[in-house]
Amino acid sequence: MTEETLDRFGDVTAVVVGDVMLDSWLRGRSRRMAQEAPVPVVTVEQTEEQPGGAANTAANLAALGARVHMVGVTGADPAGATLTAALGRLGIDGLITVRGRRTAVKRRVLTDGQIVARYDEEDDAPLPEAAERELIDRIARLAAAADVIVACDYAGGVCTPAVRRALCDLSAGRGNGSRGAPMLIVDAHDVGPWRDCLPKAVLPNYAEVQRLLGETGDHDRIGFLTSRSARLLEATCAELVVTTLDGQGTLLHRRGREPHRTHATPVSDAMSIGAGDTFTAAFALSLAAGAPPEEAADVAQAAAGVVVRRPGTGVCTSEDLQQALRPDAALPYDRLAAFVERHRREGRRIVFTNGCFDVLHRGHVACLEEAARLGDVLIVAVNSDAGVARLKGPERPINRCEDRVAVLAALGCVDHIAVFDEDSPVELLRLVCPDVYVKGGDYHPDLLPEADLVRELGGEVRVLGYVPDRSTTAIVNRIRG
Repeated sequence: MTEETLDRFGDVTAVVVGDVMLDSWLRGRSRRMAQEAPVPVVTVEQTEEQPGGAANTAANLAALGARVHMVGVTGADPAGATLTAALGRLGIDGLITVRGRRTAVKRRVLTDGQIVARYDEEDDAPLPEAAERELIDRIARLAAAADVIVACDYAGGVCTPAVRRALCDLSAGRGNGSRGAPMLIVDAHDVGPWRDCLPKAVLPNYAEVQRLLGETGDHDRIGFLTSRSARLLEATCAELVVTTLDGQGTLLHRRGREPHRTHATPVSDAMSIGAGDTFTAAFALSLAAGAPPEEAADVAQAAAGVVVRRPGTGVCTSEDLQQALRPDAALPYDRLAAFVERHRREGRRIVFTNGCFDVLHRGHVACLEEAARLGDVLIVAVNSDAGVARLKGPERPINRCEDRVAVLAALGCVDHIAVFDEDSPVELLRLVCPDVYVKGGDYHPDLLPEADLVRELGGEVRVLGYVPDRSTTAIVNRIRG
């Protein structure tokens, strides 16, 4: 993605219409099983509440730099107040409070990173006519200045036939005055009813595609979708169809072209929650900013790849996206500090390690993966070429710094990389103040020169397991031998 397109994100006005919810994450320890049932007893130590559903799509659009308005419904209850306040902190307005209605909430109970229970609160009652009219009036007002409308229809009651007809009229340019019609992007559990809107794009997942086409059974999903590309476009009446495949990425379908595939890093289902909202937001925003559809899909995949590496219901910021699209670039200290500040604000546990990583081998990978499991964010500090030469001798490094950084950035467990020129990463440690400082090898924690500083900064020092005969020096010696 070009810098020019990224810069245009801030010029886009987006309206999100759809079913909002509150995502609640309850984390704690489990030390025993319940007497009354074969279930773990979780002592909840931390609760996080974040915008979910259409509200998460809106939050992602705002985090990426767009001007965002939300059109949705909450109840006059504590969950609704929490959700409204959370969106308000992001500068997002537009929720309508309906007395007597219950705000949708999804609560997930986790212990040791594993979801052990989920319980939902929903309201299946039809939307009152007065609330429906208010939704339609608000959509009409906001659409006058909108570049893109994102409809998030999860069968939660907001996208009624009347609301859908209003969006169809706006998408077709009817009722939007002299201004050009905003493009309509639809993320719906059932995209069939939206075909009369002639949407710019729809984003069904594989199961939704099968229902739409009336086909069942096990298939090679890529082959199945590729062979039915023309049928999908005809069935949806959309200019673009993005079929999402979770860990297999996506396929972008457009008339007259072979489907364009994006690739994802597979993660557990617990980590992929909300990634679809992020994809939808980034895809819609990229199209509205003028990116070609294939580029928009690639950008959206990169954005989704950011949030699946974080616990909870997360968002991808414009800074996150820039880093994801340029993974071979180490962060300057000021940008790293900004990332650290945001991670702290959002309650993430930061792990820090450093090394030369000259010829990446199994020992490095094992250490980095284990380090990543000790927290939520892994920051890797890499010795500069001059620093490696001082530590290892004039014949090192084998690989230049930019090459070593690029290889590390390709590892899914690494979140941020910085380069330091000193013999010790003291300055970076003071900047990051990690919760955990990790070294791999046969060190003793008390003998590490950085140990006292880390403890002084309030962090913990951990030495991870050593993989025998797995070192750059040993590899180089074997090659020379």
